[in-house]
Amino acid sequence: MGRLIRRRDHARGQTLVEFALIVPLFILMMMGIFDVGRAIYVYSTINNAAHEAVRLAIVDQDTADVRAKAATHAVGVGVASGDVTVRWLSSDYTDVAPCNATPRYGCAVEVAVAYDFNAATPLISNLLGTLSLEGVARQQIERTYTSP
Repeated sequence: MGRLIRRRDHARGQTLVEFALIVPLFILMMMGIFDVGRAIYVYSTINNAAHEAVRLAIVDQDTADVRAKAATHAVGVGVASGDVTVRWLSSDYTDVAPCNATPRYGCAVEVAVAYDFNAATPLISNLLGTLSLEGVARQQIERTYTSP
């Protein structure tokens, strides 16, 4: 009878040791999944902000309004209007010279929203560092803006 009790205590101690070894790895894995989800959310948000800003830019060529629109749509991420780049391109998206001075019908616009992502988990953040994410959208200008 004495041997049976000792074997149960030994098994209970072994289970506790196994649990102590596995739990930190499980928590790290769960936090990694959390950080990957956050990164996907941020990437999706800045891409959506770039698309919304380029939709405004094709009808309103005011660069300040376009930057403000992108910053407004990336509110959950914390993007400032200084993180938004607006470029006026030719219709083939290559040259900036003909359309940079006066964006007009026949030109194109490119809006890029940049964000530096840091993981919330310190260990993962130390391993990955800062990830530079960027959402870019391009579209042809549909009409030239005229001030009311």
